[in-house]
Amino acid sequence: MDVLHSRCCGLDVHKSSISACILLREAGRVQKHQRRFGAMTQELQELAEWLRQFGVTQVAMESSGVYWKPVWNILEGQFTVVLANAQHIKNVPGRKTDQKDAEWIAQLLQYGLLRASYIPCEIIRDLRDLTRMRASLSQETSRISSRIQKVLEDANVKLASVATNVLGKSGRAMLEDIITGNDDPEHLASLALGHLRVKIPQLRLALEGKIRSHHRFLLRRLLDQIQFLEHEIALLDERLEDIGRQRPDLAQAVARWDTIPGIDQVAAWALLAEIGDNMAQFPTAEHLASWVALCPGNHESAGKRLRGTTRQGSTWLGRMACQCAWAAARTKNTYLSSQFRRLAARRGKKRAIIAVAHTLIVIGYHLQKKQSNYEDLGGNYFDRIHSDGLKRYLVKRLQQLGHKVTLEPMEAA
Repeated sequence: MDVLHSRCCGLDVHKSSISACILLREAGRVQKHQRRFGAMTQELQELAEWLRQFGVTQVAMESSGVYWKPVWNILEGQFTVVLANAQHIKNVPGRKTDQKDAEWIAQLLQYGLLRASYIPCEIIRDLRDLTRMRASLSQETSRISSRIQKVLEDANVKLASVATNVLGKSGRAMLEDIITGNDDPEHLASLALGHLRVKIPQLRLALEGKIRSHHRFLLRRLLDQIQFLEHEIALLDERLEDIGRQRPDLAQAVARWDTIPGIDQVAAWALLAEIGDNMAQFPTAEHLASWVALCPGNHESAGKRLRGTTRQGSTWLGRMACQCAWAAARTKNTYLSSQFRRLAARRGKKRAIIAVAHTLIVIGYHLQKKQSNYEDLGGNYFDRIHSDGLKRYLVKRLQQLGHKVTLEPMEAA
C-alpha cells in the first residue's frame, strides 16, 4: 500500500489529556515520536509547536464528544486536520491503549484510509449552536406543557378534552385565574376567546374540578417555567435575525429553503445550520442525501440484498427533515403531498415520510446550488406523467364494477 503522507500525526483526544504519535517516513524508514499533552489552551499551543518542529503537515483525530473542538480551534489553519468518525477507525482487539490508539490513527492517515468528517465554517458552527439550543428549549416547553396537563387531570379539570391548545390565550387566562383562586366554572368558561366560545357549555363541565392549593402552586411554577423558556426562545430568534442582517448571503439561503412547502423560517435556519450554505462539499444531491442518512442503506451478500434500512445520521438534521416532511405531507395540491399519498398507500406512512424528507433535502441542494427559489410541480404531476397507466387502471376498476367503458378525448377549448 502506497504512503500518501510522509509526515503525519495521530491524536487520541480525551477530556484532560491528548496522546500524540508522529510518524515520519524518510528513505524507506519510519521514525515514531510519542508524547502526551494536557488539554488546556497553553498545552495545546505546545502541541502545535511540537508538530511544527517535526514538519508535520497532516493531523488526524477521532470525533469524541465535544473534546475535539478545543484541539480543532488551535490546530485549524496551521495544519491539515482530519476529524474522523470514531466508529470507522476502531483498533484491532488487544491493542487498546491511548498511545496505541494515537499510533493507529497516524497509520491510517499515513495511507489515506481516513475519511474526513464534514466540519463547516465558524459562522455555520455558531448557527448550529443557536438552532440546537432552540430545539432543546422547544422540547422542554413541550415537556412542561405535558406536566401542566398532568396537574389539571389530577385536579379533575378536563380542559384539554375541550380546548385544542391548553396554553393558548384562552387557556392561559383560565389557568391564571385558577392560580389566583378563582375556580368558578361559569367565570372560567366566560374567558374563552374566538372559536372556543362556541364550546362554552362544554367548558363549564370541563372546568368543574377539585382544585387544591397544592395544584395552584404547581401550576404557578410550571407556567413561570413556560414563560421563561418562551422568552429565551424569542432571544434566540432575535439573534438569528441579527445574523441574517449581518450576513445577507445566509438570509438569502434561508429564504430559499423557506420557499419549499413544509419549511418555515425556524426549520430553514436549522437546515442551513446543519448542512451549510456551500454545496461544493457535496458533489451531487445523492452525496448529500447519503450524508444526511435519508437514503436506503446497502447490505448485500451472495447476490442477495438482505435489507436496506437507513443508517444512523445526524439526530438534529434527521429529526428536522422529518418534521418538515410531515408538514409538507399536509399541504394541499403540492408535489410533496402527492408523493406522500402515493407512497403511504403502498409502503406505509413512516417509509413515505422518509422518502419525502429525502426529496426535501434533494430539492434544497439544487436550490442552494443554483441559487433559485422553489417552483412546485403541482399535485397532479404524477397523474400527468403516468396518464396512460392511470387511464388503464380506472377503466379496469369500472369494468370490475360491471360497467362498459368507452373513452373519448375532450375537444380542446
